[in-house]
Amino acid sequence: MPTQSSAIVAPKKFLTVPLGGVRPAGWLMDQLTVQTNGLAGHLHEFYNYVSQTDWTGGNSLYSNLEEAGSYWFNAMVPNGILANNTAINAKTSAFLSYVLSHQDSTGWLGPEVNTTKPRYLWGRYPFMFGAIQMTEANPALTTQFVALANTMLKAGQGVEAWTATRWEDFVITLQWLYDNHPDGQEAILIDTMQRLKWSGVPWEKVFSQQYFPTTAVSWLNESTQNPFNLPLTWHGVNMAEGLKALPSTYRFTHNQSDLDTASKGWDLLFQYHGRPSGIFAADEYLAGLEAARGTELCLVVNHVQCASGNPYWRYDIKLALLFAIPMRSCLDMWSRQYLQQQNQIASKNMNPNPFPNDGAYSNVFGLEPNYPCCTVNHPQGWPKFISNAFLTTPDSKSLVHLYLGPFSTSVVLAGSNKVTAVVDTLYPFSDTLTTTITATQAFTYQVRIPSWVVGGTISINGAAAKALSPSNGLQAVPVNAGTTKFVLNLPASITTESRPHGSIAVQRGPLHYAFDISRSQKVLARNSQQSLAVDLEFDATTAWQYAIDPATLKFNNAPPASGKLPSPVFDSGKPPLTITATACSIAWSTAGDTFASAPPTNPTCTGAQKTITLTPYGVSSRSLLLFLALLDT
Repeated sequence: MPTQSSAIVAPKKFLTVPLGGVRPAGWLMDQLTVQTNGLAGHLHEFYNYVSQTDWTGGNSLYSNLEEAGSYWFNAMVPNGILANNTAINAKTSAFLSYVLSHQDSTGWLGPEVNTTKPRYLWGRYPFMFGAIQMTEANPALTTQFVALANTMLKAGQGVEAWTATRWEDFVITLQWLYDNHPDGQEAILIDTMQRLKWSGVPWEKVFSQQYFPTTAVSWLNESTQNPFNLPLTWHGVNMAEGLKALPSTYRFTHNQSDLDTASKGWDLLFQYHGRPSGIFAADEYLAGLEAARGTELCLVVNHVQCASGNPYWRYDIKLALLFAIPMRSCLDMWSRQYLQQQNQIASKNMNPNPFPNDGAYSNVFGLEPNYPCCTVNHPQGWPKFISNAFLTTPDSKSLVHLYLGPFSTSVVLAGSNKVTAVVDTLYPFSDTLTTTITATQAFTYQVRIPSWVVGGTISINGAAAKALSPSNGLQAVPVNAGTTKFVLNLPASITTESRPHGSIAVQRGPLHYAFDISRSQKVLARNSQQSLAVDLEFDATTAWQYAIDPATLKFNNAPPASGKLPSPVFDSGKPPLTITATACSIAWSTAGDTFASAPPTNPTCTGAQKTITLTPYGVSSRSLLLFLALLDT
């Protein structure tokens, strides 16, 4: 193991607000409620991998990675607290108590205790993330596990292919202990961080032009494209995990190259595999730019988690959440996809199957299409987004609003300055945010201003609006003792992004726009224990083969008279924002009857011109949205 030069862990640039200190409001609270009332909030009642998980003495697991129970725990700790759901909170509390009370004498945590099951470190990492959020967790027990893990790493134990790619999750846990409960164990904490880094995938090499794959990767050729002799490096979820690896190692290496390479890795991912919605394509392995290829739901929520911890990627996470999560769930969130295509004209058992590494059932909406991991892991997305909406500076003198939306937060800043901030907004379904702050002392509040804002203004305490003047993306707002109220206006222009085959993507501000295709619905299966958990097939019932003239794109805003968005806001026709365009029908073939072929290059009209309406991507019955519009000739 190479020797590291640093004996200290560098401080963070921003600090998170403890779980529960940030609360959702408006449409965001409504969306969390929908999730809680759906599949996520009821898995513990009927889904064996949760209700009978071997993490709490049952006999149910889906692999020796032992991630099912810990995935669920990591997601539902913040979900239950933010939704004020006493039943879920009781379940997560009991889960934590059982695991900690059954830790063995060596320090091992998890369902392998008192069994002959293999012991791999990875399954513990999501559990630790959940435990960190629950203040009743006993740090002393975690420290005992750290000592055991350190010993195992020294002996080359506990690391298989998944652990080798996801070591950064444990590094982040160790850094939390170092920051909050070092207890004189700083040396072993840093040594374990270093051993984790050198036990697995060298992300500083992965995210380099020399090694990074510029085309789609298949499991058949993964080994030939992977010079590290570490399988699963190009796996999509592992790539999302890897994005937080180098920022986490920077804290103990102090190497600026770690941060530079992480930023370069982000650029490489989106140059060769990116999607306009802020995610990247990987139907198991990295899948290139073709619209027929898929993106896994677990990738989306892990991508959210990775961006939550890194200032480079604050903007893209908003897109990933608003577009990708609703699109992969039915309106009531009782069914979810495993994979979703960019151009998805149907959601059914695929014939032919466009996913070389996944099953034909992967883009059906259901309880566990293809693999069960996304069933237990998907609920973490919205809660992690909400929890990271506000940060404080390390000196506790400033409060920073990072993720724009309807929130409230209460914190105590330096000098016992009690601060409450309430953000009243329909954003991103509106350009305006009104923030009311009460404070016992004067301080500087900061709010993120996205780079796409054109002609943005701020009005403080009713004064005339002034042009924004952000520094490093943050607008400073002077707050006096008492009450301060300011209004942000964040207008944007319509933009287009070039995509393969001469196609384009349409965007305005934080929202990407798509053509919502009318569809039929068919129930394929229904769970015997929970009738609301169904597998659904969707098929197009209207034409979708259009080319648009980008010169005719027009933004439309019809704000609700009540000032409140309808519920659920991601239903067809519900959002107040649309973009219209002149279009014409074209010849655009399908592959079998399940998905669209590549967009035709330089198409010609086969019918009369008409006006079509594009709606925010993510708005529909979660399938059949075409969000790569074609250029008109």
